[in-house]
Amino acid sequence: MKIHHLLMIAASVFALAACEKQTTGEKVTDKVGDALDSRPHEKTKDAAEDFKDAAKDAGNSMKREAGDLKDKAKDATN
Repeated sequence: MKIHHLLMIAASVFALAACEKQTTGEKVTDKVGDALDSRPHEKTKDAAEDFKDAAKDAGNSMKREAGDLKDKAKDATN
């Protein structure tokens, strides 16, 4: 998968995550429901959470790789 595809996916995930603000009570209820696997549409929510985590990991991996490439380029020019 090309890097720009991953960036587009990550941007979409973060944009969708920002759409809904929860109150503290809703967050607590959601956490309890998550722990008990009793939230509505549990499998869909779990899949979205897994996707969000994977996108975050991919972004962090790209940052590390870019830093490594920058260091290698700097070393090669010295």
